[in-house]
Amino acid sequence: QVQLVESGGGLAQAGGSLRLSCAASGRTFSPIAVGWFRQAPGKEREFVSGITSDARRIGYGDSVKGRFTISSANTMNTVVYLQMDILNSEDTAVYYCAATLTQSRTVARSADSYEYWGQGTQVIVSS
Repeated sequence: QVQLVESGGGLAQAGGSLRLSCAASGRTFSPIAVGWFRQAPGKEREFVSGITSDARRIGYGDSVKGRFTISSANTMNTVVYLQMDILNSEDTAVYYCAATLTQSRTVARSADSYEYWGQGTQVIVSS
């Protein structure tokens, strides 16, 4: 059974930084791509960033471009990081890690494109 576990969430001040981690465990699992999504209270789930296993394709949501950086610890994509800098109050949300085994020419930005999901980690940014 595949599990995705997020860590690194917590409280940060506006202008500060946090780094989230997503670790995949279970049977031999090498996702084609891993994505980060977030959902704030009363809002729809939003694409934050995604990376393919070969790290050749990376994508960011418009609201985080230039502030967040996604990276992978290995080519298997079993550990993926999301470095979040210059945080603001609008970044407050539950952040989810997701993975897909489906090949795609681009980094998938739709939540429906990912088959596996973590439980989420809360990020709160105080102003």
